[in-house]
Amino acid sequence: MAVFHADLAGRSVPRYTSYPTAAEFTETVGAAEHRAALEALRPSDRISLYLHIPYCHEICWYCGCNTGPVGRASRLDVYVEALVAEIGIIADRTKGRVSHVHFGGGSPNALSLAQFERVVAAIRDGFQILPDAEWAAELDPRHLDADFCRMLAANGVSRVSLGAQTFDLGIQLKINRLQPFRMVARCVEELRHAGIAHINLDLMYGLPGQTLDTIARTVRLARDLAPDRVAMFGYAHLPRMLPRQRMIEDSQLPDAEARFWQSILARDLWLEEDLRPIGFDHYARPGDKLALAAANGTLRRNFQGFTDDDADAVIGLGASSISLFPGLITQTEKHVGRYRMKVQNGCPGTTRGIRRSADDQRRGAVIERLLCDGRVDLVDLGWPPAAAAQAMADAAPQLASMQERGLIRRHDTGLAILPDGEPYARLAAVAFDTFRTTAGDRFSKAV
Repeated sequence: MAVFHADLAGRSVPRYTSYPTAAEFTETVGAAEHRAALEALRPSDRISLYLHIPYCHEICWYCGCNTGPVGRASRLDVYVEALVAEIGIIADRTKGRVSHVHFGGGSPNALSLAQFERVVAAIRDGFQILPDAEWAAELDPRHLDADFCRMLAANGVSRVSLGAQTFDLGIQLKINRLQPFRMVARCVEELRHAGIAHINLDLMYGLPGQTLDTIARTVRLARDLAPDRVAMFGYAHLPRMLPRQRMIEDSQLPDAEARFWQSILARDLWLEEDLRPIGFDHYARPGDKLALAAANGTLRRNFQGFTDDDADAVIGLGASSISLFPGLITQTEKHVGRYRMKVQNGCPGTTRGIRRSADDQRRGAVIERLLCDGRVDLVDLGWPPAAAAQAMADAAPQLASMQERGLIRRHDTGLAILPDGEPYARLAAVAFDTFRTTAGDRFSKAV
């Protein structure tokens, strides 16, 4: 039986799509470090590519992504020109084999058919793509038609994520994302007709005006689409950092307790549909690769969320994209104009990042396994027993409240998140984060 703990649910904590988090990035890391990390990759390494398209036809007020309005069509032409140039620069320095290609944004289908195909051709020309590599794309249903679906399939895309968020029209108006259920259903039908079999839905809780009833109606409609995976994200309201969110009235947002019960209801309803919970906000059908990875202990977490991607490195391409190497995390220039200038002059667009020390990598592994598996033993991750015991002792004060409430079970060299503690998983993870004792308000709420 889930229990709401107000002092826990309302805390701001990182989502831990990396460790250290982007909050620790500095400009002391740049293009030189990025080049060195690329050149250190071995031919046998598996590589994942992430391509960022920082444009949308309409801007949704809830969105925390780096994106802007398309405006003039020529913006996309010059952006694609720069992206293709960057692909050439990075591919020339990169050894290894590509196992995953993921288009995100923004809205990748803000591109025209010809623009998208040009980017795909550049990837295939520049990198060694494994025959079984998975190609995936995040799509905006409001600007998706049958021709685009067929083009995706013809270019090897086999999985798409549709940004549905909610099927309540009143809430859609409050977040500036009007897309009736029939529109999304039509997209699903056209994608499957084109031969794209794997459909993910992105939904949200904690939106303005959202209630348990609207959550239940959205899930009931979503299940009729038979998605393979569902992401149920909690809306992160950070208007001081994201000016577009100032269009959303604070008074219309659910409070911490309402958010908590919305997340629990969504979990229970997806469990009734036989979707397995993956981490703290994903769900997947039992035969899906994500569920299989969770079952066999190979689930990973990166900037795309929970994933079955087992690549040794993630290489980000496009403005604001993030690359992840064992000893380094880097981010490309966010400003599209400055990004274009860098790559069109033959330079990587990297402007900031952080070196990952051996301790960072060890702690990152602890946080990843805790969030992916719900349990971790530091010795199993290669920590010497004495160091593992000391790390657990250091984390004990932050874990004490969770342990007293029966949310976790701790032992000398590890811990397990108990069923009642699953909604609060990130609060257990933060105990191993040496960069912060308090998170302030720059991160999303724990639930």
